[in-house]
This record gives sequence, C-alpha cells and structure tokens, in this order.
Amino acid sequence: MVHLERRLGLRQATAINMIDMVGIGPFITLPMVISMINGPFFLYAWITGAALSFIDAMVWSELGAAFPRAGGSYNFLKEAYGKASAGKLMSFLFIWQTMIQAPLVIASAAIGFASYFNFLVPLTPLTTKLVSGSVVALIVILLYRKIDKIGKISVLLWIGVLLTLLWIIGAGMAHGNFLQPVRHMNDGLNVDYAFIALLGAANVKSIYSYLGYYNVCHLGGEITHPAKNIPRSMFLSIAGIATLYLLMNVSVVSVIPWQHAKESQFVLSAFMETLAGHTAAQILTCLILWVAFASVFSATLGYSRIPYAAAVDGAFFKIFARLHPTKHFPYISLLYLGGVAFLFSLLFKLGDVISAILSMRILVQFIGQAVGLLLLSKNKVRAKFPYKMPLFPVPVYLAIMMWAGIFVSTSKKIMITGLVTLSIGTLVYFIMARLKREWPFELKK
Repeated sequence: MVHLERRLGLRQATAINMIDMVGIGPFITLPMVISMINGPFFLYAWITGAALSFIDAMVWSELGAAFPRAGGSYNFLKEAYGKASAGKLMSFLFIWQTMIQAPLVIASAAIGFASYFNFLVPLTPLTTKLVSGSVVALIVILLYRKIDKIGKISVLLWIGVLLTLLWIIGAGMAHGNFLQPVRHMNDGLNVDYAFIALLGAANVKSIYSYLGYYNVCHLGGEITHPAKNIPRSMFLSIAGIATLYLLMNVSVVSVIPWQHAKESQFVLSAFMETLAGHTAAQILTCLILWVAFASVFSATLGYSRIPYAAAVDGAFFKIFARLHPTKHFPYISLLYLGGVAFLFSLLFKLGDVISAILSMRILVQFIGQAVGLLLLSKNKVRAKFPYKMPLFPVPVYLAIMMWAGIFVSTSKKIMITGLVTLSIGTLVYFIMARLKREWPFELKK
C-alpha cells in the first residue's frame, strides 16, 4: 500500500516554515505598514506580529505534536470537537475554506513576484499576469516529485532567503545610521485608541508576513520525531524570522527615511540602489524574486496535504486521496490547488488577496482550534500530550483575543466575505449530510 513517508527532519522542517513565512510578504508589506501607521513607531506592528505568532505557535505545537498527521488543522479540529459530531462540521469548514484560501495564498505570492519583477523589466497588465501564472505552473512542476527531494530543494531555497535578508541587513549596518530608527521609534507616540486602531489595521499586513510558521503541521505525516521537531521548528522559525524582519526594517529606514519609504513600490530595490547603485539593486531584486518563489513552493507543498488528509478520512471527495504510484505524494490535490491558484493569479489584486486570506482563516482555523484545545483540556485528552505550553491556558486566551482583534481590523467588506464563505460551507455540509441520510453531522467513511 502506498503511504506518506517520514523523511523530513528538523532542518528541513524549519527551512520549509521559514521560506513559507518570508516570501514576497515583508518586501511588499513594509511600505504598506509604514503608510498605515504613518510614524516612526511602525516597528511596533512587526513586534506585535511576532508576539502573536509566538503565542499562537504554542497552540499549534501542542496540537501538532499530539496529532502529527497530514492535514494539520483538519485533524486538530476533528479531534477537538469530536469525530462524530461538531468535529466533522468544523473539519469540513476548514477544508471548505482551504480549497478557496490556499490557492489565494499561492496566488498572492505569485502576484507579488510579478509585481516586483517590474523593477527589472517593465510589464504590461497582460505580461504581469503571464509571469504570475508561470510562477504557479513552475512550482507545480518542481513539487511533482518525492518528499526527500523536495526537502533538499527547500534547504537550497532557504539558503537564498537567508542570504537575501542578511545582505539587506549588512548593507544597512555598513551605512552608519543603523540604530537611528530605533532611537526615534517612540517620537510622537501616543498610546491611545487611535494608535491601537492603526496598529490593528497594520497588523493585518504584518501578520501576513509571519504566516507559515505552522506549515510543518500540514506535513505532520512526513516529519521525523514529530513530538519534538514540530514544536522546535515553529519556535526556531518565528524567532529567526522576527529578528530578521526587525533588522531589515531598521536597515531600510536608516537609509530611506520612513516618510519616503512608505511611498516606494520597490522600497528594497530603491534602498540598495541608494547604497550601491543600479546593478546592485537589480541583483537584490533577483534575490527577492528567489525568496518569493521559495514562498510559493513551500505554501503549495503544505496545502496540498490538506485535501488529501480529508479524502483519506472519508470527509472529502475520494479522488483527492490518491497518491502518486511511484513518487508517493498527493498529486491530485497538488494539481487542483495549482490549477485554481493559476486562475486566481490572473484575476485578483494583491491587497485584496492578503485581507481575504486572513479573514477566511481566522474564525475556523486560528480561533477554532484554540477553542478546540480548551475543549481537549476540559475532556482530559490534553493530559497525554507530548508537548505542553507554559502558563496554560493564558496563551490560548491571548491568542483568541488577538485573532479576534485582527479579524475586526480587516474591514467590514472582508469580514462579511469571510462570514458568507463559512455560511455557504455550513449549508453545503448540511445538504450533503441530509442527502446521505446522516443528519446532522455524520459523513460516510
């Protein structure tokens, strides 16, 4: 019988998380965050984004270490809410929104890639779409292979990500004014309702750049020693990326004042052009494109395991349970996500995609599984978990409150879109259950 193979160790798992986290996100959201905060204290948006990621990673670590199977949140929600009751509804809703938002995640990185490519070669609207679509297609081709080979590719892409960030940080340090933004980050700061509202809106963009620290959970069935490697890879990823993000932001605004950085579409390229000329800026742009490509690679890899896990469990269309006969990966799931992401990359704009991604994830995935962990603790199941967070349940309540704040900050239009998507998914679930005469929650296995 063909099955998934545990071939990814701590190094590969951390690499997969980190390249998913970085992507094009910090390079395109940096000016967005500065513009929204509109002050030197914009760094707080990146600090609070890191804090939320650390707190939420505690929830993911407990669940990921306890249920290290392909599909991540699909399994967590089913276990937390009950395999034969609300758990089936919650896990179905997760699959439902994943089939929409996972291609959006992939498309967002591809759109960002094409947008930044304009610094090298001016593109028309048509050629921009061709570039973003080609990125998605190439990713599917690269992922069409065994998991151990993918692990090696991930490490190679990870090295490119680290070199890019370290070059940006090193160039800023060499400039001589590196610490100036830190010294003045509190200038004009008033911690009042207006600042909290601005911080919440900016966090919608900054937290997007941290998403992916949990990617290893989707690959739980392919991680060696998951009880240790899943939590470790997440905390290592967040610590490393948060440090690099903060240093990168400080580096950029030490060269380009924040008043100008917020207006720049290619702020990192402009930063390097100011320091070392146009050729250096072009080289850095190529590396940023490498990073964006790496992000699409990692995100597509992780998400392709979710429909597969649900199909194997009998809760989704059986065709998604198919593994490649020789390469042992869920190729139908990969091809579906790649195909839909290709269409999304041709149809949508980046800013709308970022907010839509967060809106659809927060209620079911982030808040849903945090509440689920509380239920597992109440039912005494958590007592047997191999990893336990400190100060439980305080981090869980903090995660719920912080995610609720982010959700409210996405805008009414995006909130309504997310709620409508989940409402339609709920209706579809009950119709399926009714047709199969398994009312109210049961689905065939």
